[in-house]
Amino acid sequence: MKKINCISLIFILLLSLSIQAQTKKWTLEECVKYAIDNNISIKQTQLDSKTADIEKKGAIGNFIPSLNSNASHSWNVGLNQDPTTGLLRNQTTQYSSFGARVGVDIYKGLQNQNALRKANLSIIAAKYQLTKMQEDVALNVANAFLQVLFNKENLKVQQEQKAINEKQLLRSEELVKAGSVPRGDLLDIKATVASDNQKIIAAENALLISKLSLAQLLQLKEFYDFDVTDETTAKDENNILAQTPIAIYEKAKEERTELKIAKTNLEIAEKNVAIAKGGFQPTLQGFYNFNTRISYADTYALVNGVPVAQPAAPFGKQFTDNKGQTFGAQLSIPIFNGFSARNNVERSKVNLEKSKIAVEQEELALQRNVYTAFTDAKGGLNAYESSLVALDARQEAYNYAKEKYAVGIMNSFDFNQSQTLLSFAQSEVLRTKYDYIFKIKILEFYFGIPIIKI
Repeated sequence: MKKINCISLIFILLLSLSIQAQTKKWTLEECVKYAIDNNISIKQTQLDSKTADIEKKGAIGNFIPSLNSNASHSWNVGLNQDPTTGLLRNQTTQYSSFGARVGVDIYKGLQNQNALRKANLSIIAAKYQLTKMQEDVALNVANAFLQVLFNKENLKVQQEQKAINEKQLLRSEELVKAGSVPRGDLLDIKATVASDNQKIIAAENALLISKLSLAQLLQLKEFYDFDVTDETTAKDENNILAQTPIAIYEKAKEERTELKIAKTNLEIAEKNVAIAKGGFQPTLQGFYNFNTRISYADTYALVNGVPVAQPAAPFGKQFTDNKGQTFGAQLSIPIFNGFSARNNVERSKVNLEKSKIAVEQEELALQRNVYTAFTDAKGGLNAYESSLVALDARQEAYNYAKEKYAVGIMNSFDFNQSQTLLSFAQSEVLRTKYDYIFKIKILEFYFGIPIIKI
């Protein structure tokens, strides 16, 4: 019994966890954070940051002396001179050699220093690129999230409208039986209910597609039960519209990542010019070489005028006796190199001018985008407020038409027309609501207020 109870408890626990997993609804903050952690483009940009770190290590390595060693062992097989008789004969001899070299740049036209400064700037630029990618993903997720909310509310509107029309169908059947309205009006109401079914199907499909789009943007593998929360308000929570476009633009120049990237790239271009100019200057390098060699062949010594074979000296003795060392400094002065250094400087200067133009373009684009976003947000607010007023008027008109139709004063065509206008007004409220919310998010984005805190 205890075993059965234990199994039952585990089953109930797993079932409850499964139900919780299925009923989980994602918030906007959860969606954005998950996308930032799992988006493929962000992962690629993170790898670019690692590449910049590796390049910095290479730039630091230029200041460290280089150390290289070599070793070789050779066999000389075939016709060799016999040291005893001086005659050529077939024999095999072996030799080993060892060496090491140390080199250090003493002066290189400040190229190493400028390369290190460039590497530091590249790391900063890579971080800015990562931030920009995160911001772009956050905006895309927010847009997709709001699209899901719009489709969810639109589905509710269509379902509510169908419920109203079904009630009106029952009422019309009673009026037809009572002889208050003609049977043709009943058929019109039935057609309207059928049309409502089609609208609901279309709204369900739109909702499903928007959920799939958001789930794919989040890189979710299991998205069959994916859903989001319904909490959203169409209001300017940060009172961003109280700011002037000039104030938003000035703040955007300090905050916007794309402008920071352009300015950092300009500094990198300046360092490239300095590195290229270093090619005109002399370079001075210090060096130290060590080498030794080992022979494994027998040696001969004259004993009483007779050459006597002696075994090769021990390895350690030969290593010490045959060693040699050289050290010094090498000065290289560029005189003519096929205009290579000059072309590198000219090419770097051209890229520098391009970077200056890129900064100006980013500033102009930022100014244009800020003023456009401010105008769009203002227009979105006006459109949303106007749609609310229009909806109230359409609702009153529909209520009045409903009363007239109930007493047989209005025909079904005019009543359906009033109902269609009401449905359109409801949809327009939803459209302008979420359009206004997203435009406010865009304006806040330029003012330095993130979608969520990353």
